[in-house]
Amino acid sequence: MVSKKIPWVIKYRPRKIDELVNQDDAKALVKAWLRSWESGKPEKKAALFYGPPGSGKTSMVEAICREYGYQLVEMNASDYRRASDIERVAKVASLQKGLFASKRLILLDEVDGVSGVADEGAIEAILDLIETTKNPVVMTANDPWDVRLRPVRDKSLLVEFKRLTKTEVLNLLKKICLNEKLICDEEALKFIAEKSEGDLRSAINDLEAVAEGAGKITLDLVKQILRARDRVLEPFEVVRNILRSNYVWQAKQNASQTDLAPDELMQWINENLPLQITDPEDLWRAYEALSKADVYMGRIVKSGSWDLLAYATELMSAGVALSIVNDVKSKYRWVKYQFPSKIRLMTQTKEARALRDTIAELIGRQVHASKQKVINYVLPYVRIIFDNNPEMAAKIAVGLNLTDSMVRYLTQRNADAVLNYVRELRKAISEEVKASKPSKTSSGTSPPTKGKGKSTQTKEKEGRGLDAFFKKT
Repeated sequence: MVSKKIPWVIKYRPRKIDELVNQDDAKALVKAWLRSWESGKPEKKAALFYGPPGSGKTSMVEAICREYGYQLVEMNASDYRRASDIERVAKVASLQKGLFASKRLILLDEVDGVSGVADEGAIEAILDLIETTKNPVVMTANDPWDVRLRPVRDKSLLVEFKRLTKTEVLNLLKKICLNEKLICDEEALKFIAEKSEGDLRSAINDLEAVAEGAGKITLDLVKQILRARDRVLEPFEVVRNILRSNYVWQAKQNASQTDLAPDELMQWINENLPLQITDPEDLWRAYEALSKADVYMGRIVKSGSWDLLAYATELMSAGVALSIVNDVKSKYRWVKYQFPSKIRLMTQTKEARALRDTIAELIGRQVHASKQKVINYVLPYVRIIFDNNPEMAAKIAVGLNLTDSMVRYLTQRNADAVLNYVRELRKAISEEVKASKPSKTSSGTSPPTKGKGKSTQTKEKEGRGLDAFFKKT
């Protein structure tokens, strides 16, 4: 059996631009664009790489970073839905230098995944990023011709990535087999290449899946394994199949039959392990494997080392399944599985967390602290003020320009009272601004009477404005 250290799709990704399979036109365009950045006079600050899945769009970006010494700052526009997310992550990266590299390249992956209604403001934030950036911006899309992306297209260099031919995919598969010292039937490789439909990433993953299970590549094995893997199962069925697996390759194959992200699959397994496994020692071993998978996932998030994903996947699937040794019959019991409570809770609290993050950002700008520090050390005291001192809360709300929904997030008990004070304070500020503006005296109007007594107009002003508001409060 082939020992797996890192996924082949990562192991065999191109190190330089010229190593990309085909895409000669794209290579020439990208090199010219990078030269314009090196000279400091880019005609277009952003490039939009578009083409079918597996044609080399992301691989091109990674090759650029390795060859030209850029630090990659990546975000998926399908995952970061709001304009504030794009502004916070991408815009800061575009204006500052990297820690370990003097140059940065910003990658916005899958920009065609931004929807018009749900992601209101995201397109405008991307356009603002392109306008202000001091570093190259690359966006990828499968379909760039959506009408919503027209402003982005107008601001970007369009680079097309063509679908790879069967022969081009086949040649790379042969090279991998040679490097891995695998016995490969050419008909089997042709089957994989044809089935991939030009998706090189899919073809490499298919080849690795067959090699993992058998150590050799034959047409019968390819048809048997890939036909089983083609079916995408419901999460409940995937978890059940993983726990019932008896071999490492079987557990990993079952884990691949889902559209769930690795961290989501881990939550599904975590939620349903105690329902399926009855023996305490088996359960302890299973959670030990799952906790190690969680450690790897955490390191991937912090460092971006996706090479660790292979270990995390193996631990959460095979590591858990093969932990059941004392009461093997328990994994074949039928039990009703549950939807992960953490995912359900995150969905239910998404809007509240968005409000919390926005408030923390507003406070952070004033006190020069990070969002997380504000959430941990400042917001609890702000909540106490809003619950117990509506007048002071109103001053804070006006100073930070908080919306009504933000005020209601900070206090439920005194929300109406705080909002009433906010309206009074804003009205007082407006009147103070009007009063401070010099009034134009029309011809024929007598000047104000001099003397010790105050004029009626002055007395009226004293009854309004900020001074009057603060006297009342």
